[in-house]
Amino acid sequence: MKIKVLFLFVLLIFACDSNENVIPDPDNLLIGSWVEPNYSEEQTVFKRAADLPENASGIMFKSNGDFIERSSGWCGTPPLTYSDYNGKWELENALVTITQEFYPINYAWRIVSVSETELIVERELTEQEKDHQKLMDLYNEIYNLSISVSCTNAEDWTFTAYGAKACGGPQGFIAYSNQIDTDAFLQKVQAYNEAENAYNIKWEIVSTCDVPQQPKGVTCQNGFPVLTY
Repeated sequence: MKIKVLFLFVLLIFACDSNENVIPDPDNLLIGSWVEPNYSEEQTVFKRAADLPENASGIMFKSNGDFIERSSGWCGTPPLTYSDYNGKWELENALVTITQEFYPINYAWRIVSVSETELIVERELTEQEKDHQKLMDLYNEIYNLSISVSCTNAEDWTFTAYGAKACGGPQGFIAYSNQIDTDAFLQKVQAYNEAENAYNIKWEIVSTCDVPQQPKGVTCQNGFPVLTY
């Protein structure tokens, strides 16, 4: 009987120690470990925990500005292996900016609410992401123009280089028909090239220095242009 009482007493001590570990920082409720992410539309809900789980997703905000994301990565194919991805975090006016060494390098969360037990955030585009979105919008204009007519005769088609790699040279090549306003199309391509180059400089983008292979021509397949090499 005495042994059972002693055993229960030891369990109670460990339980108390565990509870002490999850006491939030009253000066900044964000600091600590957050687990069991529940994704709902644009919001994500986390629960506070004493530490990150060994085999499950979670995030940790440290008081020194360090950030840890425990994740299985993008693949998600069982059996899952969880790893820690380190970064930094900053908080300003309920906006948490996170910087990591892997993609996405910079992203931000808007804090909807944070309490002793729950954190609710929603994704907010950073200035870099907004610039990148403008770049993609311009590229979509170019692409939509390039396929605005059906490819039925390959002799009506040619191609041009597009984009600007940070290391120099184009990102690739895109086909277009001489049945469209080619001057307007090439002007948009040039504008995109200049915009991507400015984006690379502004955000200090790095890239590989390989040169994309130049196509030899264009063929038509099912009404779409296909570059040939």
